[in-house]
Amino acid sequence: MRIRVIGAGAAGLTAAFELLRVARAQNRDLALEIVEKSAKPGLGCSYFAGGMIAPWCEAESTEPIVARLGAEALEFWTQIVPVAQRRGSLVVARPRDRSELLQFSRRTSHFVTLDRPALAELEPDLAGNFETALYFAEEAHLAPRDAMAELVRLLAVEPNVVFRCGVDAADLPDNVDWTLDCRGFAARPDLAGLRGVKGEMMVLRSADIRLSRPVRMLHPRHPVYIVPRPDGTFMVGATMIENEERARVTARSLVELVNSAFALHPAFAEAEVVETGSDVRPSFADNLPRLLRKGRRLYLNGLYRHGFLLSPALASRAARVVFDDAYFPEVMDETERQRRAS
Repeated sequence: MRIRVIGAGAAGLTAAFELLRVARAQNRDLALEIVEKSAKPGLGCSYFAGGMIAPWCEAESTEPIVARLGAEALEFWTQIVPVAQRRGSLVVARPRDRSELLQFSRRTSHFVTLDRPALAELEPDLAGNFETALYFAEEAHLAPRDAMAELVRLLAVEPNVVFRCGVDAADLPDNVDWTLDCRGFAARPDLAGLRGVKGEMMVLRSADIRLSRPVRMLHPRHPVYIVPRPDGTFMVGATMIENEERARVTARSLVELVNSAFALHPAFAEAEVVETGSDVRPSFADNLPRLLRKGRRLYLNGLYRHGFLLSPALASRAARVVFDDAYFPEVMDETERQRRAS
């Protein structure tokens, strides 16, 4: 079987990896082609992602399906492609925003509540600023660019995998058995209802603060998350703006991110700004993911701000659709059910 995967971000590379895994498990012949319009893999939304594998934290503002599918990512990123650190997630709020923390706790699960001494033991640099925290011990985080590089490495050593970068898939002949379209927002002309939600981020470097796990600070208007990176930097994100400008980072957003980081810890006021960036997250109206089948073309899209969290679950289901003609009603639409019924 010949399969073409279009798009080499988190969704596309994870889908390619799962296709290989299922083909190997079922002893199937597979020729896999990965096509990326950019010069190399991983330069889209995945490049600016936070990399938090936090299904239970995300349950605070999403439908339950996000936590259910996202929980599958913990095994994928810690055992199957072991690039994530399972150190948990922390959620904090300033004393004046204590009600935000209480509301968060009511909407989530899989956490324990820490008092100041317990928080000091877990993250000493935060103990002076917060009286309490929610600790989601089972969650994990990864460095997105390292994760993409590892997936590329694992795929590139396979003799039946070919990468085509700097190539527009529209210019290639339709000579494959299946196409997995993982282009994200670029697939908008083909997918009714797909919209873009802009996200901006920044990377800071400070030798005056140490964090071992992602920290979310709640705020009624400007919530923020900070994710420590292996190189000693911190990713600070992320805005959510209903527009479709990919590259422009606004001064207003940077001020909000810096102020929020400063509120988490004053040392961030003197941190070096290493990088800023933005891109457009592909989203449907309900912010839930989709597998949409059109003949022998399967679209994996709508991951919103949950690219690394939802890619493994969507990828494994996509592979089952391709090889086993499986149907997953939680992510496939009514059109597919009607097609099967007829």
